Amino acid sequence: MQRRDLLNHLCKTSPEPIGIEVASAQGSWVVDTAGRRYLDFIAGIGVANVGHRHPAVVAAVRDQLDRYLHVMVYGEYLQAPQMALAAQLAAVAPAPLSVTYLTSSGAEAVEGALKTARKFTGRPGFVAFERSYHGDTLGAMSVMGQKEPRAPYEPLLPAVQILPWDETAALGAIDERVAAVILEPIQAEGGVRLPSQDFLRRVRERCTAKGALLLVDEVVTGFGRTGRLFAVEHWGIVPDLLILAKAMGGGMPLGGFIGRPELMATLSVDPPLSHLTTFGGHPVSCAAGLASLRVIQEEGLAEQAAKSGRRLLDTLAGWSGRSGLQTVRGLGLLIGMEFETAARCERLVNDCRASGLLLGWTLHHDRVVRLAPPLNLTDDELEQGLSVIK
Repeated sequence: MQRRDLLNHLCKTSPEPIGIEVASAQGSWVVDTAGRRYLDFIAGIGVANVGHRHPAVVAAVRDQLDRYLHVMVYGEYLQAPQMALAAQLAAVAPAPLSVTYLTSSGAEAVEGALKTARKFTGRPGFVAFERSYHGDTLGAMSVMGQKEPRAPYEPLLPAVQILPWDETAALGAIDERVAAVILEPIQAEGGVRLPSQDFLRRVRERCTAKGALLLVDEVVTGFGRTGRLFAVEHWGIVPDLLILAKAMGGGMPLGGFIGRPELMATLSVDPPLSHLTTFGGHPVSCAAGLASLRVIQEEGLAEQAAKSGRRLLDTLAGWSGRSGLQTVRGLGLLIGMEFETAARCERLVNDCRASGLLLGWTLHHDRVVRLAPPLNLTDDELEQGLSVIK
């Protein structure tokens, strides 16, 4: 099929797609059909934490393909890949989070978490934060802290309050009408914005005091991206529900949310089957996810992300003040470069792509370039990427 046919029949999400025609991908590299190699510093928007086609993930997928694919909707049959992954997640998640509901994507995980919060608390309200991003389904968009993307789809869910990010004084809005507060520990799409040291702790304390649940969206930050397995570990807080996806599947579609047993039990009673998914926790995705998690642990990729991230952050910060670069911020291998203008930001992304380096824009902050390479990026690859950016 000709490229023009693909663009005619595949729904586009932007007027001018990047248009790289992918032939293969391996490790930190993407190769197009003309044989050109691109060093990938965005990793499928934070999906390929273990790199593209890690051998352990590929082997796990092949092994599961020889056993079975989809056999039943989620939660009814005992499927070894689902059970093994859930058990391993329980072993590594912050205690007492030990029960996982598996989904196919991050937005689906957010939807399930919002439903669980409403059902468990019996309350209608939600609180989210300015410039937050939690997905593009109607429920997830309702707790998005960006006005422009929401506007064409309103009215959305009622009883949602959007508070200023990182302003402790605003937390008084969290009261007995609120079912849950949802936040990202680092606002990735919002411009790689980190909270001040005590903000997340204060949110946790307010939620506990008012009986609201705390939902932490680690779709981007989870699985070693920030230098810890989960970003909440940096701030020492434990959410009521931990929302995961992206890197969770090692390149396969997979998401989920983890909570304590009594909270998660609400989805199986009054009525039974309170939340359903057909393909969530697909056995092939779960096999890939378990293999990916083991790679992250056994190869020390969170620690490697912390080390590589410090090198990237220190070098890029030294370039602040030139070529329109205002500031650099981040944690681990999630780094944002903020420029004076959107045009300068766009020029860097385009120039780097022309030179064989893939970078990303943040979705809702057009002056920030986002870096999120594979966590097993080599030192030579890191230096090669920096030489292109420079």
